[in-house]
Amino acid sequence: MTAQARYSGAMVARAEILSAKILLVDDDADGVHLLQALLQHEGYGAVSVTTQPRDVSRLHAEQRFDLIVLDLQMPGMDGFAVMSELKSQEKDYVPVLAVTGEPGHKLRALQAGAKDFVSKPFDWDEVFVRVYNMIEIKLLLDEAREQAKQLEAMALQDPLTGLANRRLLPERAWTAIAHARRNKGQMALVCLDLDGFKEVNDTFGHPVGDRLLQMVARRLLGAVREEDTVARLGGDEFTIALWEVTGTEDAITVATKLIEAVAKPYTIDDQVMTVTTSVGISIYPIHGEDVEELVKVADLALYQAKQAGKNTYRLAEPT
Repeated sequence: MTAQARYSGAMVARAEILSAKILLVDDDADGVHLLQALLQHEGYGAVSVTTQPRDVSRLHAEQRFDLIVLDLQMPGMDGFAVMSELKSQEKDYVPVLAVTGEPGHKLRALQAGAKDFVSKPFDWDEVFVRVYNMIEIKLLLDEAREQAKQLEAMALQDPLTGLANRRLLPERAWTAIAHARRNKGQMALVCLDLDGFKEVNDTFGHPVGDRLLQMVARRLLGAVREEDTVARLGGDEFTIALWEVTGTEDAITVATKLIEAVAKPYTIDDQVMTVTTSVGISIYPIHGEDVEELVKVADLALYQAKQAGKNTYRLAEPT
């Protein structure tokens, strides 16, 4: 059977499969090095070998193999013990292809965690197909897992700016409140929106407005600490959960820094434009003890800042 026939219909690029990391485990040094040479002849470029079964878990933790070809019958520590150790260490899919010359071991191998098995003496075409197919399945699972993570991140991020969205903000804010409560400290919520953003959209168009929002988002991120959460709630509305503040003056210092950062001119497509921001501030536990109350009073303070002439901040009234 030709290599082309063996691998027809692959769902993952052949080059990606051939670059996968493989570990061969067998106490028979001659046999395992022969298998290594044959796999390399097939085009696999990252084939490692060990004759020490006790090293397998450590090697996998260090290198994250896409496939472990594991002989079941080895002195000192057999393949079943190796799989048990791998399962205790690895919560995700453990890609083990068991090798055995004992037909009675096949079912036990699958029950122990092997994903497939191949029998000795080898039918080399069968070995190559099983190796290829197992790697393909592992890579497909990795891809699906990564896509799931991306979808989860998208559900919690604003698609335009990459900031946290209105789903993620309450979770982050509650975490900050819990931290402040546990340490008998304070955290703050800063609500802001842009003064003059509608005029930018009307004058330059929505694509320019979107780019301006992205630039504002970057400035907001640059004006706070890494542990603080900047969220876009929609339109030109942003809210920032300050992980920890030492008091009212600390929160006001951050608000002033945000106002100054937003007010600097923006250049988009050779057009220079400016917007400012109005800010409302609430502090836990002075102005409320839950996220809903803190947002409510910060929004009211934001309205008061706009009424006072914009491009300024107002602190919420104590409850």
